Amino acid sequence: MHLIKTLCLAVGVMALAAVPARAASLIRDADIEYALAQLADPILRAAGLSPAQVRVLLVNDSSLNAFVADTQHIFIHTGLLLKLPNARSLQAVIAHEAAHITNGHLTRRAGNVASARTAAGLGMILAAAAAAAGGGQAAAGVAIGTQSSALRVLLGHSRAEEASADQSSVRYMVRAGVNPKGAVEVHEMFKGQEALSVSRQDPYTRSHPLNRDRMRAMQGFVAAYGKDLPDSNAALYWFARAQGKLSAFTRAPGWTLRRAKDSATQDIALMRQAAAHHRQSDLKNALASIDGALKLRPRDPFYMDLKGQILLESRQAGAAVNTYAQASKLAPRNALILGGLGRALLAADRPRDALSALEKARDRDWRDARVLRDLSVAYAKTGQTGMASVVTAERYALQGRMKDAGLHAKRAVDLLPRGSGPWQRAQDVLLTAERATKR
Repeated sequence: MHLIKTLCLAVGVMALAAVPARAASLIRDADIEYALAQLADPILRAAGLSPAQVRVLLVNDSSLNAFVADTQHIFIHTGLLLKLPNARSLQAVIAHEAAHITNGHLTRRAGNVASARTAAGLGMILAAAAAAAGGGQAAAGVAIGTQSSALRVLLGHSRAEEASADQSSVRYMVRAGVNPKGAVEVHEMFKGQEALSVSRQDPYTRSHPLNRDRMRAMQGFVAAYGKDLPDSNAALYWFARAQGKLSAFTRAPGWTLRRAKDSATQDIALMRQAAAHHRQSDLKNALASIDGALKLRPRDPFYMDLKGQILLESRQAGAAVNTYAQASKLAPRNALILGGLGRALLAADRPRDALSALEKARDRDWRDARVLRDLSVAYAKTGQTGMASVVTAERYALQGRMKDAGLHAKRAVDLLPRGSGPWQRAQDVLLTAERATKR
């Protein structure tokens, strides 16, 4: 997880929208996203969805919530991931959100949003959805012109839809070999919320209406299957790893160091210690800890990625390049790791090499605003000002800053060869920005 010292959490964090009341952002971390994908894979397959098409992304928000805004993304708040007691409860949340996709609950209410298929358009769907989930009342769909009230309709579910998703989610869990008791455990976490004032309720209870009848129905669904399935060791490991890394970057380093020994495995304990030492600017102990984890898992690209981050943020650019290069060989298609390699190459004053890595990262995942920022720097350093402008325009569009996006898109249109692919991308952003301004 890439750390921004002043914010404690750092990384490839992608801002999704400029929300005055409360900004929402995504935490982009290769290790955590891989762990979430491993936990989601059997659930998505059981639901008839493709794990390659549906991604689980982490929203940087301490409140307890999870939601879907389109058919390709499941969003989970950091607060919920840290609060859930075990892997099966997280898989229950994923199963429930997958059920909203497969049962068509989004299609019926968001045809206008689902029709926006340009890169900037989909970016704005993500922006608007995450902003609304974060509670920002001023977060109307900045670039797609959707009112905030419409977004609340998009993210909220009726009791009938919730009952349908509950029943489907239990079926998916059993089909995937996951203990469905996790679904009951999630409901128990929110017990009594309906008695609180709306302002004190967790967002999950507002977007997913909960009551005693629904709790009893869920218990009945689970009991009907009559199975007490064993927990998967792999699921337990990846849940502990995702939760452990997230807590190491969000809680005080001292808290992490006191509790790391209680981690599920020794490599996770060492990874958490490495993160805590790094946040204390203790390079020696941070490297000793992550090297210890790598001795236990020598071909783990995500531990190698963390080591690269530690070196890069400790101003060891040359060593970081070598480490990220090893990580990218182990995970050659991981966009976040490729982005880290490109960032290290830029720090080492190798912009042409950085450009190659960053273009590969962008081609695999255009949603990462930090990669787009680094890519614009690489283009500028190699004299490609038109390309720098179009990538900057796309980054601002992704963040909901449509006025800035329009300015850079216009500059790109003037600089790039007319009719070329990059020129067309700039035109797309410019048209989207102009529509947003008119609304």
